[in-house]
Amino acid sequence: MEPEDSANSELSEPIPDTSRDQGAPAVGLNLKLKELVFDGDTILTDLDLTLSPGKITCLLGPSGVGKSSILKILASFLPPPESSFLVTTDGDPLKGRISYMDQQDLLLPWATVLDNLLIGDRLRGDTPDTARAMALLDQVGLTKWRDARPDALSGGMRQRVALARSLMEEAPVVLMDEPFSALDAITKYHLQALAARMLAGRTVLLITHDPMEALRLGHVIHVLSGHPARLSLPLTPAGAIPRDPSDDALQRLYSEIMTRLAGEPVDA
Repeated sequence: MEPEDSANSELSEPIPDTSRDQGAPAVGLNLKLKELVFDGDTILTDLDLTLSPGKITCLLGPSGVGKSSILKILASFLPPPESSFLVTTDGDPLKGRISYMDQQDLLLPWATVLDNLLIGDRLRGDTPDTARAMALLDQVGLTKWRDARPDALSGGMRQRVALARSLMEEAPVVLMDEPFSALDAITKYHLQALAARMLAGRTVLLITHDPMEALRLGHVIHVLSGHPARLSLPLTPAGAIPRDPSDDALQRLYSEIMTRLAGEPVDA
């Protein structure tokens, strides 16, 4: 039996920042794809996507429009198609400066929670930074679970470990592929707030199917829709994140996003 996720109480408290690279400038990027083709079918055309430095950009769209493929191209999991273009704001390569968080937590089942955070250091041959790992576990409210294995944790707890592991890498760019979609509504709500605090100052691309999640977390929101899919003009909700989902302005933007997802024209 999985433990009850204590996110409701633990994650509502202010969280100190433990990052070691506060002085490093944030990195933005621009990705251009002329088209994305799978099995002879052009699913995406004329993509021009900009991730602003230090901001969370959310990308929504129905299944099959290429959202996850964009993420995997940026992460070098897929080769970039011909006539593609990727440039960073500082002119340096993106390789080696990305952290990736998947819908599945991808934790090593045989390793403890602490060892899952330290795996990157060990694979690189670096001295494991146990102090930083413990500080991150404290931020996500899992200090007492440091010696537990993933099968002893609830789904929400495992995703908190996955978030801490992503931040353990200190990468300036974080790619997130529907990381909270498998969670219940309350756990998702609290993890969204946790992510907003812990990702402050990082450049983030968040793929989501949930318009309200995008409105809570996104500084910039794009919708991919149509066939072949095209990128919408950006939406830029007002207010600090995480935003209140009951806000009237967000409710209006929610309707606009749903209209865009449906491929219907949006009134000016």
